Amino acid sequence: MSKSEPEVDWAVFIPAVIIVLVCTIPLMIFPESAAQILTDSRKFIMTNFLWLYLIVGTSAFLFCLWLVLGPYAHVKLGAPYESPEYSDTQWAAMMFTTAIGASVIAWGFAEPIFYLQTPPMGIQVGSTKSFEWAHMYPLLHWGIIPWSMYALPAVPIAYMLYVKRYPVLRLSSACDGALPTYGRDQIKTIIDILIVLGIVGGVATSLGLGVPLLSAMLSTLFDVPNNMVIKMSILSLWTLLFGTSVYRGLKYGIKTLADINIVIAIFAILFVLIAGPGVFIMDLTVNSIGLMFNNFIRTSTWTDPIGNGSFPEDWTGFYWGWWLAYSGMVGLFFGRISRGRTIRQLVLGVICWGCLGTWLFLAVMGGYSLYLEITGTLAVKEILSNQGMSFVNALVIQSLPFGKFALFIFTLLSIIFYATTIDSSAYVLSSISAKNLRSDTEPKRWNRLAWAVLLALITAGVLQSGALDTVLSITVLSSVPLIPILLILSISLVRWLNQDFG
Repeated sequence: MSKSEPEVDWAVFIPAVIIVLVCTIPLMIFPESAAQILTDSRKFIMTNFLWLYLIVGTSAFLFCLWLVLGPYAHVKLGAPYESPEYSDTQWAAMMFTTAIGASVIAWGFAEPIFYLQTPPMGIQVGSTKSFEWAHMYPLLHWGIIPWSMYALPAVPIAYMLYVKRYPVLRLSSACDGALPTYGRDQIKTIIDILIVLGIVGGVATSLGLGVPLLSAMLSTLFDVPNNMVIKMSILSLWTLLFGTSVYRGLKYGIKTLADINIVIAIFAILFVLIAGPGVFIMDLTVNSIGLMFNNFIRTSTWTDPIGNGSFPEDWTGFYWGWWLAYSGMVGLFFGRISRGRTIRQLVLGVICWGCLGTWLFLAVMGGYSLYLEITGTLAVKEILSNQGMSFVNALVIQSLPFGKFALFIFTLLSIIFYATTIDSSAYVLSSISAKNLRSDTEPKRWNRLAWAVLLALITAGVLQSGALDTVLSITVLSSVPLIPILLILSISLVRWLNQDFG
């Protein structure tokens, strides 16, 4: 057995694969019945436990605030002489492209239009206020609290790897500080299986949105029918692309894609600002940032208990669930690439760089969509109602000057964006299901490829149902086990810090 390719941990790999297949096969054979069960389950969770999700989000933010301002902020994640493994630019690029992917494009143009149809806080449909809040809410849903949920697990994982010097890259090992000695190995195996399921659910949601998005873009770009054949072809090509990238590994595959992607992403944002209504977008963005901070506590804890509307459950609850589902995977990845930074640098880096990236994207794209709707240049609300969110993105992008060129750039960006997200997911999944994987080595190549194929398989199952509700439901269900795991990670980190530096 070579040092670079450790053996597979079958106790994690086999149960996780079985559960994934048990969830995927019914979606393919009985798409309507399976989709209904998923939707009902999501409704039950959000109706009864929305309050819990909002508490978890706020608590993650407060814990990160303590890490940045508290007595352990200067603790270095590595030896005193160690400098960061990656430059700030590479570090930020890998974090942003891994954590977000093309989901910002999938939602960027369409999300504010959803909020125009059903405004929050009892705001009147079609009012000036409804447009302002429609632009602000995406910044909340992709902002400080979500990125706090990613920063929280990254710190104990980096601490485990580079301060405690654990030789293995496993999220469950970062829980050691909070776990009892008796039965610890069994508990850690369960934690790893639950993390795998959370990642698979989060990725299935991302790809379930991404494949129709790219399909609609290609259909509009080349004027061909948007059907299941195109969607499955896209999925197959994607699997080949991110399979190749993850096969090449972290430094040669994922980092290269991230570097390419960040350049295209900056170009896309500048293009929309310069070619579109730049002054309007900047005015709206400054207004939205003020509106968000002014209402931060209110919107982050709003459950609408008296009005009993579905907005907090359908949107804020869903988003917190989606970010939670991904938190295990992203925490592992962020922890792995953060050697040589202090706790404060890691937490502020994740939250500040993350927010800067998502806010730039969502403010510019959402602002352009709202401009088209306000001026009547394009009936965006009508497109959303009749053709769905994927075609909102495609047709809004095509309405820019040099529309076909713009659509080509965004299509290319989406392809690479999703590749970086999925190959990072496959990399982390294979790491979790590898035994004795050192932080400086990589999992077996067939293990990495197996997860890339399994992620494609569950996406194919999701696409069979064809419903947005099914896609959104999967992520909420897979996020449930992450709530206790984040609590265990936090307790473990605090105990370790008190022992080592208290």
